[in-house]
Amino acid sequence: MPARRANARGRIEDALSALVGALHASAAPWMVIGGIAVIARGVRRLTTDIDAVVRGDAVEMRALLALLAHHGIVSRIEDPLRFAERNLVRHTPSGVDLDISLAWSGFEKEALDARTEAKFGRTQAPMATPEALVVFKAIAARPKDLDDIHALLALHPDIDVARVRAHVQQLAELAGDDEIEKGFETAVAKARAIPRRSAKARPKKPRQ
Repeated sequence: MPARRANARGRIEDALSALVGALHASAAPWMVIGGIAVIARGVRRLTTDIDAVVRGDAVEMRALLALLAHHGIVSRIEDPLRFAERNLVRHTPSGVDLDISLAWSGFEKEALDARTEAKFGRTQAPMATPEALVVFKAIAARPKDLDDIHALLALHPDIDVARVRAHVQQLAELAGDDEIEKGFETAVAKARAIPRRSAKARPKKPRQ
């Protein structure tokens, strides 16, 4: 790995470690989402920041900000308490930006309940499951998010697509955005187009 890329990854690991310390101290359910979680679930891609979600009814914002600051994570905006739904913060020692949002919806709470531990480099943290990540990525709906959906579905064929689709449809309806469903279906079709080699299709070894 080139030195520059290794240094960038090391800074992200430092910031993630600080985030783990702060949010574990809060005792509120939380997990990493976004690029870091996608990488931890096996997708090869790059990222420069960290996204996380904390259960909104289990944390008090002023106390959360104090815990983050204790671990070197400070606000990137003025008067962060006005933006209770979203905390744009930065891990000062590494310079890595973090986006911490509060989870209020039924889907987000369900996703938090299903979270599992995974590693990013040397740091272990609670991460969204591949299935939950597909939903989060579908709602974000940027080109790179749709690429992540395609990769996650290809890597994790056990993802319950029907269940994911139901969540996406519900959240897209709430957002009033038909393009969310269209992007999701395009990514699903792309993943399904990848040929899978079954055991029967494997070439037989020549007889000795």
